[in-house]
Amino acid sequence: MQTLTVIIPTYNEAQYLEGALYSVKFADEIIVVDSMSNDDTVKIATDHGCKVITRKFDNFSNQKNHALQFATSDWVLFLDGDERITYTLQKELLNAMKTNKHTGYKLNFPHFYMNRFLYHHYNDVTRLVRRDKCHFEGNVHEKLVVKGSVGMLKNKVLHYTYKGLLHYISKKDSYAWFQADRLLSKGKNMNYFHLAFKPIYRFFHEYIIRRGFLDGIPGLAVSAINSYGVFSRYAKIMLLKKGLK
Repeated sequence: MQTLTVIIPTYNEAQYLEGALYSVKFADEIIVVDSMSNDDTVKIATDHGCKVITRKFDNFSNQKNHALQFATSDWVLFLDGDERITYTLQKELLNAMKTNKHTGYKLNFPHFYMNRFLYHHYNDVTRLVRRDKCHFEGNVHEKLVVKGSVGMLKNKVLHYTYKGLLHYISKKDSYAWFQADRLLSKGKNMNYFHLAFKPIYRFFHEYIIRRGFLDGIPGLAVSAINSYGVFSRYAKIMLLKKGLK
């Protein structure tokens, strides 16, 4: 019988964590790797019988690779505190583990914003993988590297992506600093063309090509804020170059 470990990275997720834990109570083991939260995150995880690992945050890949060392199951599912596994997805992923057709599987994450799921703003991300066949690379938008084939599960993850407008914009700004620093360290050349064109293209791609307009006003808002996130990234590269952070 194939076993499953769920790894959940956290920082001040007390508001959402309990729901995530209930949704994966079918797992054989749950590991919470916490970045020194100052709310009740650790208490909630402990009360639910999770294995809690506390580690000072440096980047997303290191955080998850560290937690991976403590996993003991055949398979690992990586989940965030604001994500939920539905019962139909539970059955599908357990069956995928049993058939063992692929080394890893992608899950579909429609974004949740303004009290609705946005089915034209989504990500397909590899999250279910054999424990001994994976590792993470990258600092901001970390990538799960899988040794073997990767399949796709059809049932969707409930992802309560953004906790309001200010949280959304704050998250984009925070990521932008990480991305700007990483691009600058790689010698990325940036000019005013990037600053003007890249945000416009991001909006066009999400709102028109990916049909975000079908998600109504929330779709428009998400496309606009994501466009701002691209602008923020390149603006911060300029600031870093001038030593103005």
